[in-house]
Amino acid sequence: MTWLRALLIALLLAAPVAALSPEEILPDPVLEQRARDISAGLRCLVCQNQSIDDSDADLAKDLRVLVRERLVAGDSDEAVRQFLVDRYGEYVLLNPRVGGHTILLWVAAPVLLFAGLGTLFVVGRKRRTVESGLSAEEQAALDELK
Repeated sequence: MTWLRALLIALLLAAPVAALSPEEILPDPVLEQRARDISAGLRCLVCQNQSIDDSDADLAKDLRVLVRERLVAGDSDEAVRQFLVDRYGEYVLLNPRVGGHTILLWVAAPVLLFAGLGTLFVVGRKRRTVESGLSAEEQAALDELK
């Protein structure tokens, strides 16, 4: 039973290694680290909001290989990102750049937050200003009941 438990633990620990295959890893550790940094910021076009560094999809593997090929060819990190943006669009970036076409994405969340807080503030003030006392007629009716 102990050997079965050890085998299961070994298999579970080896699972994260499957994302990168040995032919993808560059021999130069500096280039490999740059490739990992770039891959961590690129979206897998098949998976839901997962970086290509974490994905096991075939397209993610192809993109990881492409990133490494571009780095070996001498491209800068920004040139590699721009190449992929030109090819696949801004969607390939996990954190899109702030620009004319994405400004709504960056501004909408804080605007909606402040609008919601403002609405809560106004509604809260209106509820506090509602008179809770009895009118003269209601007070007279109450006095008659006593």
